[in-house]
Amino acid sequence: MTGTQHFMLDQYKQQHPYLVALDSIILGFDGDNLKVLLVKRGVNEETWSLMGGWLQPDETLDRAANRILFELTGLNDVYLEQLHAFGDPHRDPITRTVSVAYFALIKVGTDESGLSDAYQAQWFSVYELPHLLFDHAQMIELALKRLRYKAAHQPIGFELMPEKFTIPQLKKLFDAIYNTDFDRRNFSRKILSTGLLIKLDEKQKGFSKKGAYYYQVDKEKYQQASESLLSFIAN
Repeated sequence: MTGTQHFMLDQYKQQHPYLVALDSIILGFDGDNLKVLLVKRGVNEETWSLMGGWLQPDETLDRAANRILFELTGLNDVYLEQLHAFGDPHRDPITRTVSVAYFALIKVGTDESGLSDAYQAQWFSVYELPHLLFDHAQMIELALKRLRYKAAHQPIGFELMPEKFTIPQLKKLFDAIYNTDFDRRNFSRKILSTGLLIKLDEKQKGFSKKGAYYYQVDKEKYQQASESLLSFIAN
């Protein structure tokens, strides 16, 4: 070992080991409300937390995030994006822990049989959160800001929708994301102008006399739009 290597080894030995956690902000839309999936912490405590786990020695961050998401929900092949690293020295009172937060978008109503019931997993409105562990409320707030920004410029919102949907249903999603009530006509015009939707012959029945046509996403155009900036929100 050279002198330089000895020096570097000494530098490593002088550092303190820290834990690395992966926390997942799992967002879903139930047709009316934008929700986040939380788990119960403590048997008799009304404290909830995001779903998460620990980084293993042989894992990359992305691989660990996908593994943890699958272990806790049984879901894979879902939208998952690294959000931010949270490293306040006092965020975890037990030991110094750096958390790398990811946010996932899933379709509520898909097969949720894999959801872990060991921690009493439950959906909550992002606007009506219970008491949360550590800095998890801050993580959810940041994930909502990221979702709002991306949903305005990229077709990320469709990750929360079922395979077929009506324009009014899609408007409800955007209303929920931005916590507002968009003008119906302006919204419809703006969404259809993107050219991302394929109109189906089938109509939704039971909600109006005429019924609303179903649409689905043009997957090829969706992939192209995901790599560029569009405008999904009417001024």
